[in-house]
Amino acid sequence: MLTFIGILLIIIGITTLVFNSILKNNKYLKWFTTARSIQLTFIGIIMSIITGMFFYAEPGTAYAVQYPWGTQKAVFRQGINTKMWGRLIPIQFEMPIKYVIPDPNGNLGDQSKYAYVDKARQWEFNDAVKGEIATSIVISIDITDESQFLSVADRNKTEKNLIRSRIIPNIDQSIKNTCKLMAAQDYISGQAADFDRYFQDQLENGMYVLEEYSDNEKPEIIGDSTVVRTVPNKESRQKRFRIKIQDNQPVRVRGNSLKSYGLTVVQAVVTEIDWEETFDNRLQLQKEEVAQTQLEKQQAEREFYRAQKEKAKGEAEKAKERARLEKAQIQQTIAAETEAKVAEFNLIKEKKQYEVEQFKAKSKKLAADAQAYENQKLVSAGLTPQERAEWEYKSAVGVAKELKDLKLPSTYIESGKNGNSGNLLESLIGADLAKKMMEKDK
Repeated sequence: MLTFIGILLIIIGITTLVFNSILKNNKYLKWFTTARSIQLTFIGIIMSIITGMFFYAEPGTAYAVQYPWGTQKAVFRQGINTKMWGRLIPIQFEMPIKYVIPDPNGNLGDQSKYAYVDKARQWEFNDAVKGEIATSIVISIDITDESQFLSVADRNKTEKNLIRSRIIPNIDQSIKNTCKLMAAQDYISGQAADFDRYFQDQLENGMYVLEEYSDNEKPEIIGDSTVVRTVPNKESRQKRFRIKIQDNQPVRVRGNSLKSYGLTVVQAVVTEIDWEETFDNRLQLQKEEVAQTQLEKQQAEREFYRAQKEKAKGEAEKAKERARLEKAQIQQTIAAETEAKVAEFNLIKEKKQYEVEQFKAKSKKLAADAQAYENQKLVSAGLTPQERAEWEYKSAVGVAKELKDLKLPSTYIESGKNGNSGNLLESLIGADLAKKMMEKDK
């Protein structure tokens, strides 16, 4: 821009100088005096020199600077750099490229402001189903290898040429090869991730070499139980392709990869596929069939779980009744066991009590036997003098007491011969004393 302004000022300054010398005192050229024309020319020259010597490197952009004397350099950092009237080839660090399915009005949307956008092309899968494939691709340049970057920039001249002549052909070839590897039905059945993987791998590392094979190699067998004939089924024969493998590695087309240009695939995915109408109709029928199958499956599962529920309910009631009966049985068993244990304890108690009484009886008998034995020994041994004196003392006291209370008859008859009256008195006293002692014992 500054260069354009500088050249414009130089042209204006020189033109006004020429016209002022030819058309003197022209009222339209009065403002453009000679001094002012020279100043404009000088300012234009200064601006042209500055813009020719320097340039500002935008962020996120690499520049290849080609000098007039034949050398070149790469600039990867933003800021002011010298170009010395050389040629600049700017290339973005990352180049977004999109294939977009246009809307009903044919518009590609606002994405074209930020990336290279083109209309999605129609491709054919190996089952002859066609569809417009929308993709989103981001390509990155290698800023670590200056010589390779300068070589790519020199060969392609502009970023647009690089995209149109190198990148887009590789994208198209990768999509075409990947479509040959699978059927549209396979894609919608879960192989979309494989499609993206094959697509990015070929784009970055080179195209696969494909080989043809067929699933219908065996002829169809027809006939009855006695005659069997084989007929080749040419109408149902379908061509299929697979990746050619050598040494457990895919065989690739040499020199046909973005990596050879110092480019790296940051992203390569399929964002949308607009299938042809016939396939859409078939998909709709399949969806309806799947929905009907799912509905029937859910109904079958509902009936199954209802039966399971009833069965579980019966099992629960059975378990509840079993638990109740087991509880009653346990209670009866515990009661019976308790009664048996109580009886057993009572028996043990009676037995122990019997043993105690028996022991007591034996003890009494032993004590009586011991006492009898002791008495027997005492009788056989005779009383000791002390024991005899004590017995005599107690007898005398008792006799004296009884004599004190004895009331004898006021008269008595003395009889007897030879003066034996004393024996009679003694007999009376002894009889009365014996009588009283017997009454006390009672």
